[in-house]
Amino acid sequence: MVNTIKKESITHAWVSSLRLKTLPLACCGIITGTALVIAQGLKMNGWVFLFSLLTAVLLQLVSNLANDYGDMQKGSDTEQRIGPKRGMQYGVISSVQMKWAIIFVGFLSLVSGITLIVLACRTLSDVLAFIVLGGVSLIAAITYTVGKKAYGYSGFGDLSVLTFFGYVGVMGSFYLQTHHIGLYSFLPATACGLLGTLVLNVNNMRDIQEDERNGKRTLAVRLGSKNVRYYHLSLLIGSFSCLVLFASLYAEGNPYIWLFLFALPLFYLNGYAVLVHKDPIQLQKQLAMAVKINVCTLALFSIGLFLT
Repeated sequence: MVNTIKKESITHAWVSSLRLKTLPLACCGIITGTALVIAQGLKMNGWVFLFSLLTAVLLQLVSNLANDYGDMQKGSDTEQRIGPKRGMQYGVISSVQMKWAIIFVGFLSLVSGITLIVLACRTLSDVLAFIVLGGVSLIAAITYTVGKKAYGYSGFGDLSVLTFFGYVGVMGSFYLQTHHIGLYSFLPATACGLLGTLVLNVNNMRDIQEDERNGKRTLAVRLGSKNVRYYHLSLLIGSFSCLVLFASLYAEGNPYIWLFLFALPLFYLNGYAVLVHKDPIQLQKQLAMAVKINVCTLALFSIGLFLT
């Protein structure tokens, strides 16, 4: 009986560390970039798409595991922290085990990324560029909270999410399919990045007091409790405006491209709740709402592109 309970607690701890609910966010940029390819009447390479998804998911898992490791090493994950308990907090995963898990999943992401490069890249310059990009992505996934100069503790997490969830995810996957890049994918990439940042911002708003006490200077901590809410509204308005502008420029009589408008009520509800609720426990509910906004908006947008 004791062994069964221990095995269940170990499994639960690892599942908590992996944070599987974040994986759809990692996939949104790849799906959006591929939808843009199809909307242009170009043929999608299925293998490139699958390995783009796999690489994005593995990098997200590396980031999730590294976040647990880094925050525990720095003492940021305390009992006072609001939100679900993270893996190492259960006391059944050691720092050595977590370090090896990060190395293992990181190795898998390298294998997947190299396979993607072999499948998609046609020129030596492309190969070299995506090797560098893949390396930078892996390093960024780990150093968000790990290391003496972890950039998540200095307020650069939002910029990282905008870059990797938006521009790298959307424009990178678009380029691997088409071998050219342009303004066509820029607005959706910006919207995707801002929506990803939206999720991070709610998380940081929820933890603002605890992070400040532990020296974690997220952008939310730097902006303060009042200004970070206005920043949140700017992310909502900015991401939605990018999609509206894109649809206005490229609709060309296709009404389906406006499907994302059905997600507008979620934007309103989230924005209103963030302005009104100051209690961190209430903000925990808005974290799930932010994920829904991200997934629903980009799913509807991508479906509209598929139906072009």
